[in-house]
Amino acid sequence: MHTPLTRLTHPKRPFSYTATTYQHRHDALLLLALFLLLLCTACASGGTATTTTAAVTPTLTQPISAQQILAGPLTYVALGASDAVGVGSNQPGSQGYVPLLTKLLPKGSHTVNLGISGVHLHEALSEELPIALTTSPKLITIWLVANDFVAGVPYNGYMQDLDTLLNQLRTRTQARIVMGNLPDLTRLPAFASQNATQKAQMLTAIERWNTRIASIASHYHVAIVDLFSQYKLLTQHPEYISADGFHPSPLGYAQLANYFWQTITK
Repeated sequence: MHTPLTRLTHPKRPFSYTATTYQHRHDALLLLALFLLLLCTACASGGTATTTTAAVTPTLTQPISAQQILAGPLTYVALGASDAVGVGSNQPGSQGYVPLLTKLLPKGSHTVNLGISGVHLHEALSEELPIALTTSPKLITIWLVANDFVAGVPYNGYMQDLDTLLNQLRTRTQARIVMGNLPDLTRLPAFASQNATQKAQMLTAIERWNTRIASIASHYHVAIVDLFSQYKLLTQHPEYISADGFHPSPLGYAQLANYFWQTITK
């Protein structure tokens, strides 16, 4: 049984002047006079009291090396969307790129797949990032960009969220972080209906996004998996793309896992 909180109160006492009370008032008056004297002195000299607070810059941790990744068991965390879930494969739990990467890790390693289908980066900051920070990961993969781009998320808003994500991961973990950039979506069947002008505009926007993504990643010592270049190879093989024309097929996920692994161990 919980004891209810009791608020303690004191009965009012009649006030009376005593020698002690007088002494306290006398001391208070002396302190007031001293304060006024100091204030007048400061005003006379033209001085102004100021308080300066030094800005605190978060310290970036030094990520572990590729050699350390291969040295022994570790916790691997995947932040992502439907591709991390394995949408497009027949058996997401085994054919997606995250479980395929898991098979390449040292024996005894543990994987935490935080992928959520349809998620945007801003949502991942509250739904995936907090969990990732509690797992003491040694390896983190990130692929959180295609949904934002296709949905028309503003460029500046996305880049601000990306900076927040990488800042938190780099200052609060020592993980080796590997991140996929924006693929050349114009090559996917899902966008085949676009005309030449629309595809050219999309390609220009993709290149702009990837340039800024690379800059932010470099600041936080995050390695980029250049899917923009690799997708040119992927789309030359129709069997690498699933029936929805957007997500990888099982064969495509195998290639995707290879691209991530090459960057992880480079």
